[in-house]
Amino acid sequence: MEFKIRFMPDDKEVTVIQGTNLKDAANLAGIQLKSSCGGAGTCGKCKVELAGKSVLACKTAVNQDMEITIPLDSRLSEHKVLVDNQSDVKDVLAGYQFNPIVRKLNLTLTEPTLEDNTSDLSRLLTQLRKEFNVDNAKINLANFVNIGPILREKNYQVTVTLVHLGDFSEIVDIEAGHSEKPPYGIALDIGTTTIAVNLIDLNNGNILDRLGTYNTQAQYGDDVISRIIYADESADNLKKLQELVINTTNKLIREMLKKHSLISKDISVMIAAGNTTMTHLFLGVSPKYLRLEPYIPAVTTLPPVKAKDLKIAMNSEGYIIMYPSVASYVGGDIVSGALVTGIDRQENITLFIDIGTNGEMVLGNQDWLVTCACSAGPSFEGRGISNGMRAMSGAIEKVEINPENLDIKLSVVGNVPPIGICGSGLIDVLAKMNKAGIINRTGKFNDLQNKRIRVVEGEPQYILAFKEESGNGKDIVVSESDVKNLIRSKGAVYAGIRSMLDMVQLSEEDIETVIIAGGFGNYLHINDAIEIGLLPDIPREKYKFVGNSSLKGAHLALISQEAFAQATPLAEKMTYLELSVGNSFFDQYVSALFLPHTDLSLFPTVA
Repeated sequence: MEFKIRFMPDDKEVTVIQGTNLKDAANLAGIQLKSSCGGAGTCGKCKVELAGKSVLACKTAVNQDMEITIPLDSRLSEHKVLVDNQSDVKDVLAGYQFNPIVRKLNLTLTEPTLEDNTSDLSRLLTQLRKEFNVDNAKINLANFVNIGPILREKNYQVTVTLVHLGDFSEIVDIEAGHSEKPPYGIALDIGTTTIAVNLIDLNNGNILDRLGTYNTQAQYGDDVISRIIYADESADNLKKLQELVINTTNKLIREMLKKHSLISKDISVMIAAGNTTMTHLFLGVSPKYLRLEPYIPAVTTLPPVKAKDLKIAMNSEGYIIMYPSVASYVGGDIVSGALVTGIDRQENITLFIDIGTNGEMVLGNQDWLVTCACSAGPSFEGRGISNGMRAMSGAIEKVEINPENLDIKLSVVGNVPPIGICGSGLIDVLAKMNKAGIINRTGKFNDLQNKRIRVVEGEPQYILAFKEESGNGKDIVVSESDVKNLIRSKGAVYAGIRSMLDMVQLSEEDIETVIIAGGFGNYLHINDAIEIGLLPDIPREKYKFVGNSSLKGAHLALISQEAFAQATPLAEKMTYLELSVGNSFFDQYVSALFLPHTDLSLFPTVA
């Protein structure tokens, strides 16, 4: 039996079968709802209004025609997505040679005669070898099935699109005549929270366009564990998660193609980087065993995949090439970032940190590298926080507190009334609440009397914005539980850093450079991050922001074969430290559950 569901205030209607939950119905209508728990009904973020009552969309089954109202703070809206804004090819190359992974080669072949009766394909391959020294080119049936008419259309003048894949090359397109259109490639960053795409002109290596949006998989869980669990529930669920990331990627690609009057066949290669779970889901590979001891990925070094196999909006015979992963929780995005920042080519010791939904880090230099991952991001992305949200319109991203009267000044994404607070705002508010004396070093509220401090059901709260000032008609608050969650998250990141230092018997003073990457990291305020004990208390000039290093590394791989050839050796060079077993992580973590730390000597400029 089928029923009609109308969603307001969007005024969208869909027809679904009986038993469909409202969350899936909303998705069918093109409306994504928040969900930290992957539809388990535990996070409470997908609340909708039905017949005047608030219900969880993921747990409410359709059994009649319904009209549903979706409140603003239950929706996933557009994120503040960090895309690669680097247009200087020399900086991206970072000393590597410009030698793109795709070339378009104009050939003029000798016409056949009765005396010279070489086949069309042999004639093309011979000329390719003579003129461009390419003697190992492969070609699939799809690309030579019409070779006869193509060669003769322009009197044996043709353009060959050649993709270079390590030790061999493959012809992925043959065009009649000498084409002046450059080859194009896609750099893709598959983040847990966001997806970012760059369109690259491979004649010069420049970024032609850049776009990003939220990863629509988020409706089935904010973090990788939630999505692994959801994917493991059924083959259909795994397929659904794959389709979501593929469809989102294609939407971005098609938007760029339309803008630049290109067609999908103009794109012959994509380099993609993502964490290990996202890579598995992108390829439709079960990530089940990533979360089960001993935490083994199905694959780390991945063979090139034909675009047609994943239904990517590009040349169907073109290739999708994934950055290799290191381990279950250190993926290709970290390898990509490490490659483009060159930490494996430095004499000095460098700490590379990507603080996103997950906290991954690499420590080392040209001689050695260690890496680890800690579960820190969910709180910084809003999970487990009363009014936490991602960096989208309405999110508080910066906070100033007057220590005299505890009044507040907010900066909000989009310059609109606030509806929640995102990661950079959470770091800010934790530091400022501590400095203003609202909380003590353990995160407990001090006994203060102020209009912005109240107690609800026995728990103190600090009001960031009163309901009259907010964009959703509700008070925006930070509670004592929120503070404790943030302290646990920052403690995990700092404990991960200390665990790696312990492993190689070094101290924080030995770190010469700290590279902060990732969308969240890009908006981080270093002084506040140090003040709460998230990052080491070392000279601020040692800190460097690189933005979306995963996307930059994908760009680098597109324009330098030599650089990408180092990706797998780089991944293999990294010694993975599993923080859950056999090291100092737990002791370090417990010590870090204070502001900034139990050992104040580690934070001399704060204490």
